[in-house]
Amino acid sequence: MLALKVEKVKKIYPSLNSKGQEVLALDDVSLEVNKNEFYSILGHSGCGKTTLLNLIAGFEVPTAGYIECAGQRVTAPGADRAMVFQDYALFPWLTVYENIAFGLKIKRMASPEIKRIVEHFASLVGLSQFVEHYPHQLSGGMRQRVSIARALAVDPTVLLMDEPFAALDAQNRSMMQSEMIRILDEESKTVVLVTHSIEEAINLSDVIVVMTRRPGRVKSVIRVPKPRKMIEDSPDYLVIRKQIRDLISGEHDDSVTM
Repeated sequence: MLALKVEKVKKIYPSLNSKGQEVLALDDVSLEVNKNEFYSILGHSGCGKTTLLNLIAGFEVPTAGYIECAGQRVTAPGADRAMVFQDYALFPWLTVYENIAFGLKIKRMASPEIKRIVEHFASLVGLSQFVEHYPHQLSGGMRQRVSIARALAVDPTVLLMDEPFAALDAQNRSMMQSEMIRILDEESKTVVLVTHSIEEAINLSDVIVVMTRRPGRVKSVIRVPKPRKMIEDSPDYLVIRKQIRDLISGEHDDSVTM
């Protein structure tokens, strides 16, 4: 069953300079994302990864083509799609509890149900002891856990993640990837992740989508042979990493972690 369909999407931005040249960010992008699978979108800076995520979220509209979430046309933001941002995007004046509860209050859920859901997801991300803390009292990794809990709490059809671990140091990034695997083992969810890291894509994904340079097009769709069970430096791991490297090698850019 499809959770998300992107059909022949094109995105053109108007010119911001006197020459009047439009910017073709995405061209003829089509994807079919299956329910409860983890898709990573990999490519160089400027290839349209985040633009595609914003279109799926409904923050922007395609110039051509269309996007469907669970069979419904995407025309605006909606509770069926939740975004986890790189910079956490938490409300600094709200506690962890209040941040996680925010979307539930927007949905006008009853207080006892909000309490049950918030406690569940705070426990899921390992923050039960910190629900009365404010974001400035938490580490970067803990703040990102709050962002993930807040997004999952509204029970979206698709969880969108825009380089959520990029601001973390290598050790915390690896830890958060492991935490994400654990969370998804407990809460089945369709995820679309934008990343620059080949290793992160392999470690987390069922499917890896490699984009071309701008205008962004789908260059290749690769299914990971053992999702979330790949052992780094094993033959299978090295084969798929080389495959992705080879796809990107003709479009070298230091922003992609090799």
